[in-house]
Amino acid sequence: MTEHLNRALAPITERAWERLEDEARQLMIATLAGRKVVDFIGPTGWSTSSVDVGRARALEAPPIGNVTASIRVVQPLVEIRVPFELSRAEIDAAGRGAREIDLDPLLDAARLISNSEESCIFYGYQPADIRGICETSIGNAVDLPESFEFIPDAIAVALEGMRARGVGGPFALLLGPEAHEDLLKATHQGVYPVLEHVRKQIDGPIVRAPILDGGVLLSMRGGDFELTVGQDFSIGYLDHNARSVELYLEESFTFVTISPEAAAPLRNRRSTNV
Repeated sequence: MTEHLNRALAPITERAWERLEDEARQLMIATLAGRKVVDFIGPTGWSTSSVDVGRARALEAPPIGNVTASIRVVQPLVEIRVPFELSRAEIDAAGRGAREIDLDPLLDAARLISNSEESCIFYGYQPADIRGICETSIGNAVDLPESFEFIPDAIAVALEGMRARGVGGPFALLLGPEAHEDLLKATHQGVYPVLEHVRKQIDGPIVRAPILDGGVLLSMRGGDFELTVGQDFSIGYLDHNARSVELYLEESFTFVTISPEAAAPLRNRRSTNV
């Protein structure tokens, strides 16, 4: 159901809506890293309000008499919204099929809402009861080396820790932009690409994660990290005048770290995030 987005009230043609959605989607594909490596549930719809975490909390006072009572524990979905404004001239040009149009406000909003989801997955969001991967697994952290020629040594330490905790693979390696670039450039003794060595070590994907400072190694065996999406990223309508249209990007989701032992943050020595 998308009626709450009020798109029927917007002065935007179907062709223009498709262009806006396609532009936002392309940026999100390049930005979103967490979805590539954690369990993804959804989209379950705008009406989804919480997920069951399988626990119950005892209540102090029974309803009547000599009985006990508990209440089921659920984790609510958080709604994230980013407003933006587009020129009607540019929207009309999109509807006519123009190739070059100014959609920077849309792209900025798409980047911001994507980074919001990523930040929740990796670093948590306490007001929404979300505990992120790097937050819950900080005790498993391994320092990245100063020279990425030696990153296989750090990954070997992280992998050995995983196996000692009973965690199997395959494993995914997520790196922030600086660390990812350093890995791509690194060679062993100036000859063999370190990237190829790392690929053999983890037997899984190497993913660039723009939100990360440093990185994280995690298991992709399944059942350890769960992203539940109610309404996936959608564009909604707020208002318009003769010159511009007020829109917004919106998503509802929550994230649950089930097994903190299945991840190991890779910590930049100068980092304050992990």
